[in-house]
Amino acid sequence: MVKRVLDKISEKYTDQLYAIFRILAGFLFFQHGAQKLFGWFSKNPNPIPFDLGNIMWYAGVIEVVAGILILLGLFTRYAAVVAALEMFVAYFYSHVPKGYLPPQNGGELAVLYFAIALVLLSQGSRAWSLERGIFKKEH
Repeated sequence: MVKRVLDKISEKYTDQLYAIFRILAGFLFFQHGAQKLFGWFSKNPNPIPFDLGNIMWYAGVIEVVAGILILLGLFTRYAAVVAALEMFVAYFYSHVPKGYLPPQNGGELAVLYFAIALVLLSQGSRAWSLERGIFKKEH
């Protein structure tokens, strides 16, 4: 009974549920970068100063730009590739030196964002996206 109801809901609203996933993922990724760059969305704002030699500054820029693109559903697959690569590097650069397992090294978010980026890469923008609205197709 419950399985049939869940199957009906998931079949009927697949595109809308995925759009909500994409929008929330993009917004959270944007917030993650905005916290780094501008000190927004944080109890203790401590933005990273503009410094072309600081890898964390680049991470913040990638997260803000990719987050906005994903949220809007514009060039989602390209943004997801960049986000996945950044999270892969972040995990091995910042977290693995503290231990290999995410609970030990604080890398849970990096791994989770990496997994989210892989889903976005495989699915693209889909419903409620600027890409469909502007180009009538996905890039």
